[in-house]
Amino acid sequence: MPTTRPIRQLPDLLISQIAAGEVVERPASVLKELLENALDAGATAIQVALEEGGVKLIRVTDDGSGIPEDELALALTRHATSKIASLDELERVATMGFRGEALASIAAVARVTLTSRARGAAHAWRLAGEAGASPEPAALIAGSVVEMRDLYYNTPARRKFLKAEGTEFAHCAEGVKRVALARPEVAFTLTHNGRVALQLPRADARRRAAAILGDDFLADSREVRAEAGPLSLFGHAALPAHARARGDAQYCYVNGRFVRDKVLSHALREAYQDMLHGSRYPAYCLFLELDPAAVDVNVHPAKTEVRFRDSRAIHQFVYHAVNKALSAPLGGLTAGAEGTAGAASAAGPAPAAGTGATAAGTPAATWSTYPPPRQTSLLAAEPAVRAYADFVAAARPAPASGAGADAPRFTPTATAGEAAPADVPPLGYALAQLHGVYVLAQNAAGLVLVDMHAAHERILYEKLKAAVDARAVAAQTLLIPAVFAATDFEVATVEEQPEALAALGFEIAVVGPAQLAVRALPALLQAGDPAALAKALLAELREHGATQLMTARRNELLATMACHGAVRARRQLTVPEMNALLRQMEATERADQCNHGRPTWAQLSMDELDRLFLRGR
Repeated sequence: MPTTRPIRQLPDLLISQIAAGEVVERPASVLKELLENALDAGATAIQVALEEGGVKLIRVTDDGSGIPEDELALALTRHATSKIASLDELERVATMGFRGEALASIAAVARVTLTSRARGAAHAWRLAGEAGASPEPAALIAGSVVEMRDLYYNTPARRKFLKAEGTEFAHCAEGVKRVALARPEVAFTLTHNGRVALQLPRADARRRAAAILGDDFLADSREVRAEAGPLSLFGHAALPAHARARGDAQYCYVNGRFVRDKVLSHALREAYQDMLHGSRYPAYCLFLELDPAAVDVNVHPAKTEVRFRDSRAIHQFVYHAVNKALSAPLGGLTAGAEGTAGAASAAGPAPAAGTGATAAGTPAATWSTYPPPRQTSLLAAEPAVRAYADFVAAARPAPASGAGADAPRFTPTATAGEAAPADVPPLGYALAQLHGVYVLAQNAAGLVLVDMHAAHERILYEKLKAAVDARAVAAQTLLIPAVFAATDFEVATVEEQPEALAALGFEIAVVGPAQLAVRALPALLQAGDPAALAKALLAELREHGATQLMTARRNELLATMACHGAVRARRQLTVPEMNALLRQMEATERADQCNHGRPTWAQLSMDELDRLFLRGR
């Protein structure tokens, strides 16, 4: 039994060590606090030096406003801050740090030295975080240097909980990346054991995201930009082709502060739920801006959790903004740019000046970059050439009277350099079909490869959803009913659920003790196997019931139906059929991936093809 002791006030050092348990979890926690202080001081360049994963040394150097000599000692005491002075300022806090505990907590469990030169001061001052220490003159051009050595030197029991050097460094590097993503206007340098691990010059938001998350992230993502009153959301949401096995590429910020919030996480997961299946995690880098008074950032010592005043409104705003960006049909994107949004492999870099690029970086639709299809093998016959020539002739304006009025109209044998129409569709025009699986097409950027089954599956799925929502699923009566052997459960389901079957466009009749006949099926799925479609539907009805299938599991059911009804591999398509598929893809939401999250098409740019064949070397 614990002995009863009199109530007494704890010593200041023990108070700080207890507080350090909340603030200083590991070296990365220390680094986060020091980086936030540097940013709040107005730094435009920050250098971070680590040794042994940050356990032996963390040194953060910035070019911010600095700290005056008479405030150095105060900066190392608890609840001392220049960032807030009243409850009203706390409720509207816009700075990164504000609690006034970080430096004191760090100094309680490590050896801290603070060197700073305030703007206009004659020289810098240095203060060691030890009892009784006083500032001493030091040399420093501007800003501050905070140096932490030997973390947990005086609390060895806590040091045992730290991981290996490589793990602790990885956490520190991730912390720098999180801060750097939100502040692209600030330059960052990170060194570990004397070697440069990360160097980020000042940049715009897009270049900073590419430097940290990779060009492939931007290539496989859609830009998000939405506003609704005081709320705004911007950034990039990667398509399912860039999904990962872990949630390590999810960066969400609220007023510039990296957070892990359940409301935002759920909204984003919902935005992906109709495209991302299985245990994959979406990738995104998104920035939510709102009135600071509408969010409480003081609910967690590490400030990685927040509480919204109107969480439902935030959830709906974020969900709809991201879902809209991900669902945009290809036809609504700029030609040449859609390859950066939906391709499994990213399009090549924008052409340099003088290579036929537009100001926006999209390859110009010139005849030299977009000649008519001439391939006569692989099912790409002359009708493709004639169709393309007809398109060009129809789109080209008639010559004005006078000079050139009698010039010949464009034909497939026109000379190189003649302009092609500027409104080339995003997915271009079909050239061929490869092994009955892929459609090959040519657009302004180069070669497009389409998985025809996956693409048709998405098209059917979206059409089925729209038809069910409108309660207008058109049925197609079969000239000859499709009869198939059925189990007792399947026969019973047909007898018990005629209304549910009719609502989905099916008419199935019992024609024998163990036989069913499909007399009608949804017109959208008339090319599918009636028996296979019926069996899949009856299995779902038997397992989940009509009510759940038409509510919670509706999309899963329609996705299954679309998969069975989509054009199968090995089916030979004509050129008009292939072009019709491309045009439907461009008009369909979420056409970048099938119902299972797989990409439906990929772009190979001319630059990539040239590199593949060593052209220009």
